[in-house]
Amino acid sequence: MKKSVLTRYRVMAYVTGVLLVLLTLGVIAKYVLDVDGAADFTRVVGIAHGWLYVVYLIFAFDLGAKAKWPVGKQLWVLLAGTIPTAAFFVERKVTRELEARLTDEAPAVVKV
Repeated sequence: MKKSVLTRYRVMAYVTGVLLVLLTLGVIAKYVLDVDGAADFTRVVGIAHGWLYVVYLIFAFDLGAKAKWPVGKQLWVLLAGTIPTAAFFVERKVTRELEARLTDEAPAVVKV
């Protein structure tokens, strides 16, 4: 597995996570606090999150396939983009695991 597969997953995990937190705050502002302009903000952020979540799903599925994860782990990573802040925690756990595996797989450099 290439490190670039992990990197693009990490980027989309953060983007999806940030947008979901913003969407959650927008929904609270719209329905609980009745803030002017919150409806437009929620609509724009919701559309952005929806489209970028699809990209996140593609990258997360690709990462899971290349890392040969079991189905349960794959589903948890895919669903992390729908739970506010979960993407950050899952991304960190996945990154630690896979960076260790990438380090083990890396060929040793021999200096002459």
